[in-house]
Amino acid sequence: MISSSTSLFPLIVTLSLLFLLLTPNGVSAATFTFVNRCDYTVWPGVLANAGSPRLDSTGFELPKDTSRSFLAPTGWSGRFWGRTGCTFDESGSGSCLTGDCGSSQVECNGAGAVPPATLAEFTLGTGGQDFYDVSLVDGYNLPMFVEGSGGSGLCASTGCTTDLNRQCPTELRVGNGDACKSACEAFGSPEYCCSGAYGSPTTCRPSVYSEMFKAACPRSYSYAYDDASSTFTCTGADYTVTFCPSSPSQKSSRDTTTPATGGGVGSQGAAGSESGLTYSDSGSGSQPGFAYTDSGSGSGSVTGAGSGAGSGGTILADGSWLAGLAMGGSTKRDTPSTLIGIASAAFCIVFSLRKL
Repeated sequence: MISSSTSLFPLIVTLSLLFLLLTPNGVSAATFTFVNRCDYTVWPGVLANAGSPRLDSTGFELPKDTSRSFLAPTGWSGRFWGRTGCTFDESGSGSCLTGDCGSSQVECNGAGAVPPATLAEFTLGTGGQDFYDVSLVDGYNLPMFVEGSGGSGLCASTGCTTDLNRQCPTELRVGNGDACKSACEAFGSPEYCCSGAYGSPTTCRPSVYSEMFKAACPRSYSYAYDDASSTFTCTGADYTVTFCPSSPSQKSSRDTTTPATGGGVGSQGAAGSESGLTYSDSGSGSQPGFAYTDSGSGSGSVTGAGSGAGSGGTILADGSWLAGLAMGGSTKRDTPSTLIGIASAAFCIVFSLRKL
């Protein structure tokens, strides 16, 4: 005969695992949400650094006014960028005018962006701080904005919301103003590339070109040793990467967070005092200016922009219920009372079953 304690063991294990998953210490992933507010389709590219696992996609189509989310495990590091002017056939073969990764596919498959391209770089901490930045070291092709939600610490927003293509010097301009090269890419000289005799913070100084980038986008990396004013930190957050963000709101004008010191993301790094970055919130969803809804059906689709009262969820294009759960009700944002209620209910169930 099977004892009651034996029959209860699977239930106890299940409830224990559920409790761990719903507590902050059990959180082991961050959600990256990509939002396209451009007047055209953007094809985001994703590149994981060496030693980091591949995410659900390495490149995908993101039509205007849509979003898509992915989970990234703790300790993941890599970069994101937007490709523009892409043409792909039915088989997924093709190329892009800017930010192309050279894979000749929608998926970049481990290839990085061909400069010039605006980059968002991340290193997710393992139980500690995340580091993130928006870099113009490899040039610029479109506006990009990064913000964290549900985390602790400074968690300042960053990015380059200015259209640098309109003010790009002739010698750095690509095509008809489709992108703007860095001075290193344009001229290849050591003083611009911070290489050779200029390969240290003391010998490689800002150039007239990097200072132009910095003046337009004070929080973005303008050259290789621009760490002090360009790297941001946050702990336990989810992140939204927005292409062509909307007009700034008053909230951002109060954001004068000082930059992080030490650590960084790759060769780049943290926050400056630029105001006017956060866009306005026209809805009550979890992301400013976007009302995300989660149908809970698991079928999934790329979500569109809206101004209604969102439930705080996001339906993923791949229909992943787990990833949708992480975005729609991120465990990082569960309140202590909610966790205590879950734990109490679990123990009450176990106690009641033991009395049977």
